[in-house]
Amino acid sequence: MANADCIIIQGSNMAECHPVGFQWVAEAKARGAKVIHVDPRFTRTSAVADRHIPIRAGSDVVLLGALINYVISNDLWFKEYVSAYTNAATLVHEDYRDAEDLGGLFSGFDPETGAYDKSSWGYAEDEGGSIAEPGASSEHGADAAARAAGHSFGSGGPALEHAQVRRDDTLQDPRTVFQIVKRHYSRYTPEMVRDMCGIDVADFEYLARTITENSGRERTTCFAYAVGWTQHSLGAQFIRTAAILQLLLGNVGRPGGGIMALRGHASIQGSTDIPTLFNLLPGYLPMPSVGRHDTLSEYLGAIASKQQKGYWADADAYTVSLLKAWWGDAATAENDWAYDYLPRLTGAHGTYETVMGMLDDEVEGYFLLGQNPAVGSAHGRMQRLGMSHLKWLVVRDLNLIESATWWKDGPEIESGELRTEDIETEVFFLPAATHVEKAGSFTQTQRLLQWRHQAVSPPGECQSELQFFFELGQRIREKLAGSDDERDRPLLDLTWDYPTDEHGDPDPEAVLAEINGRHLAGPDAGSPLSAYTELRADGSTAAGCWIYTGVYAGGTNHAANRTPGREQGPAAPDWGWAWPANRRILYNRASADPAGRPWSERKKYIWWDQEQGRWVGDDVPDFPLDRAPGSTPDPALGGPAALSGDDPFIMQSDGKGWLFAPTGLVDGPLPTHYEAQESPVANALYPQQQNPARLRFPRPDNLSAPSAGTSGVEVYPYVFTTYRLTEHHTAGGMSRWLPYLSELQPEMFCEVSPELAAERGLEPYGWATIISPRSAIEAKVIVTERMTPLAVGGHTVHQIGLPYHWGVGTNAVVSGDAANDLLGVTLDPNVQIQESKVASCDIRPGRRPRGADLLALVAEYQARAGTTVETGNQAVTDPAREGIDQTRED
Repeated sequence: MANADCIIIQGSNMAECHPVGFQWVAEAKARGAKVIHVDPRFTRTSAVADRHIPIRAGSDVVLLGALINYVISNDLWFKEYVSAYTNAATLVHEDYRDAEDLGGLFSGFDPETGAYDKSSWGYAEDEGGSIAEPGASSEHGADAAARAAGHSFGSGGPALEHAQVRRDDTLQDPRTVFQIVKRHYSRYTPEMVRDMCGIDVADFEYLARTITENSGRERTTCFAYAVGWTQHSLGAQFIRTAAILQLLLGNVGRPGGGIMALRGHASIQGSTDIPTLFNLLPGYLPMPSVGRHDTLSEYLGAIASKQQKGYWADADAYTVSLLKAWWGDAATAENDWAYDYLPRLTGAHGTYETVMGMLDDEVEGYFLLGQNPAVGSAHGRMQRLGMSHLKWLVVRDLNLIESATWWKDGPEIESGELRTEDIETEVFFLPAATHVEKAGSFTQTQRLLQWRHQAVSPPGECQSELQFFFELGQRIREKLAGSDDERDRPLLDLTWDYPTDEHGDPDPEAVLAEINGRHLAGPDAGSPLSAYTELRADGSTAAGCWIYTGVYAGGTNHAANRTPGREQGPAAPDWGWAWPANRRILYNRASADPAGRPWSERKKYIWWDQEQGRWVGDDVPDFPLDRAPGSTPDPALGGPAALSGDDPFIMQSDGKGWLFAPTGLVDGPLPTHYEAQESPVANALYPQQQNPARLRFPRPDNLSAPSAGTSGVEVYPYVFTTYRLTEHHTAGGMSRWLPYLSELQPEMFCEVSPELAAERGLEPYGWATIISPRSAIEAKVIVTERMTPLAVGGHTVHQIGLPYHWGVGTNAVVSGDAANDLLGVTLDPNVQIQESKVASCDIRPGRRPRGADLLALVAEYQARAGTTVETGNQAVTDPAREGIDQTRED
């Protein structure tokens, strides 16, 4: 980011939420870069930006789509880059029909299941280019449980065969990706941005002009986002839209370009790399599913093809090496490397489905590890009521957080919905070590592994996660010793032999070494692997996470590298270690032109050295080192060998950056604007109001507010959005127990504009009650011009800002109502993340009622709005409209 000429921060309040990383934005700005903050609120980030552009929460695809239209219609796209490095010239299947043809739906949509058959989205003449989702069923109120597993194809997407892909390098054929993208976004205009986002035309033109003037051969623009983009019912498509724009401008794979995914705290990136996610294995390998991946060959055939280009074709090596790392000598060729020891997905098993399973008495026990869902998850009431149905609950944390004490002092105790004496859940609280009381690696924003050294020993019986799970595993294995039950073999056969210190704490470097991997056979047997390209599918290598292979190369902990920046080159390769292969910019082959020359001297990064016959530069080249520009190997070779000299996107199955996603996404090959699950604004682009493939949970305890165009919408006329503060940390478990941080931000508050305050009679620093169809909370009122009323579609849209750090309990220094109690559960279908950045509410002066009166207030609003389980939960907004029947035939 420090090398950017323009930085767009959208979906993030970076200065407050990522203050350490923001130093590089400040450095870029000091060198002359433009910084623009697009956000519903004026924040500390806005205060140091060149311009703040307020936007209606949830309308980002309209703005980004209009920027795409601006770039194409004004002929400002980076033609040489786009033609060589993207799929712009590829032809799409003749049966494909766009959302522009079908009122906001794509071809293949089945309104009965809410799912797409994606076969018509594939490339022309590509027989293996799409994978239809299996039939869906209902699970805990979620339609399409199989589809609810979301992104299940791994980092490279589903297998695609590419030898027969058709292209039109003139880009004139209407079925080329370029022409489809051009037509798709042609109605996303500055006027549409004004009417849908509330951004005036002058601000849009400033943004568009600044981005395009700072892109191209000599200059690069960077986007940065955080959960302000992800936490939506089409959040994955927000990011995809930015990726399309950045590809058109040639800003991917180049210094100062790209899209920076800002990670919220210490190891959020690490928790998806070596995942705490139900549908992924380490290194973004997908979890197997029942009926689709019953054998190893079926699994490998579904996630990668040996005929596709790029390194994802070697997913078999990554998978077998993982199985060897986990089960060692018990994983053999004869038993398919213990593949059957892996559990199989039967549908969606994310946190929200689990909570609904609790409510339906299908879950007996629950572990909470570094999570506080009673405060930090959407629909806090549902979380707490779900836990009341458990037989046992284990909470590991630093403090007695609300998820450990809801049974005695939670909001439902006060309202009378729960009585402590009636709750049968047995709660175990286990004290955890803090980050300074244990050693190990953090994986930060920018994929950087950094080693933390233990500063002090944990007090009392506090344990690190590593020690806790190691000892738990030992105890389980001891109890199962001698068992001849086949289902116990996966636990008994696990490699579980980590060295421990005098306190019984396992050596974290031994775990890092296992993750890195080692040779198991040959002259190097026992030695650490140096790169993921050394992994093999024949059982001769073991690695716990293929993308981390190299972090322990040579037996050295490279995550602990600490060479000061002034003592090394611009990419600073000796500070920490970035996956994969310590590359600091992914796809950096794109930083040079097709002939291998830097696009400009100013943006020189990686280039082809003719004399050496290899790629060289400031970073580790993200490309086969000896693959010369102009190389055209036979695509039938498959894998890395099939990559041409101008295929910089080495993990994509055609080597190109995807402007159009022929498969992989479950809700459309191109990002399309839909309104949030709850919105007082009608979709002006399509008859389809909401994302038709969103994951809906129509339950009496998960009601939604009516949206524009339906009766009752006026009962919840305002929009609220949630955010975090610098002074508090996530759900507050690490900050509301500290007096000095609590003193800085002592009370739950809401931010409202002066206009909204006048409209609703809200007094500065007085109390307000905010009501949604799920709950009502109270907050102190901050009347501020940081919240800007927006003119949208001829109406004024007022937005309310709510920090989400407070919870109701008696153990913290400060407490307050939880913003997330207001939220319902609707999920992005690709990644299963909740929509928590935009929802509908009412606000009125005064404190909320107590006890049963609180429930009566919420019920009274529900009655006035006429909300039922069907409200807002139709997949298709208008099933009678023209195009549906034909879509189903597709």
